[in-house]
Amino acid sequence: MSSVLDPLGTRYAYWLGLPPEDTSDTSDELPEEVRAMPVVLRIERAEPPGRTPLLEAAAAAALAVCLDERAEPDGEWAEPMHAWLDNRIRKVARRARGAHWAAVQELPGITVEVDGAEARALVPGLVTETPKEVSRLQISGSELPPDEPGPIPDGVPLLLLNPQVPMTVGKGAAQVGHATMILAALLDDAQLAGWAAQGYRTAVRTPSVARWKELHPGDDPEGAWRRDRVIAVRDAGFTEVDPGTITVLAQFPPTHWTPEQATS
Repeated sequence: MSSVLDPLGTRYAYWLGLPPEDTSDTSDELPEEVRAMPVVLRIERAEPPGRTPLLEAAAAAALAVCLDERAEPDGEWAEPMHAWLDNRIRKVARRARGAHWAAVQELPGITVEVDGAEARALVPGLVTETPKEVSRLQISGSELPPDEPGPIPDGVPLLLLNPQVPMTVGKGAAQVGHATMILAALLDDAQLAGWAAQGYRTAVRTPSVARWKELHPGDDPEGAWRRDRVIAVRDAGFTEVDPGTITVLAQFPPTHWTPEQATS
């Protein structure tokens, strides 16, 4: 298990067990101390990316920042990463194009490209100190149409979007980023190394309602992980969805699976 992500793995089951109203309770934090990871999505006007590869790029980029050697103890990103991971794991997705996209490449973070779609996750920081290159970017206003993703690549984690909860591409990007982080926090060193060798690639899909219910951990998150290698992302409910909503299920890959087994 990655020591950087230890705090996330430790409180995973606790967070799933909270009453919904408690997930959005921020009475224990000061506004000036709120931290977030900016996730910048490249959405050019003339040639917008596909929705699925953009979400897959965002999922990989968020985790890549967390597990970069610069985030390890004594690394240059260690202090901001520790401060962020020790509190609520907020992400704010923004869209950029042209010169604005080029500008955020100069900020500390990692860009991932999947099938022509690009996302850059930045080192988390205080929301009150968001760099102007990021704060000027819009959080909402652009949406991408549903697409038809191809076959699920062999041996990559599957990220399943809640089929009953519509989410914008920005909301979805933040949620799949949460999913890869939780998943990585629960893997052993060999599994994590294997995933890293794949560039933290995932397959983002929307399952049938029946498949979603079949994989849902319910009130047994430890059992779901032990039996099916499934984790759940539970949203605090600050934007778009109700507090306590399960937005994504993530499954570490069995040795073999078919697309039908994965999503139907």
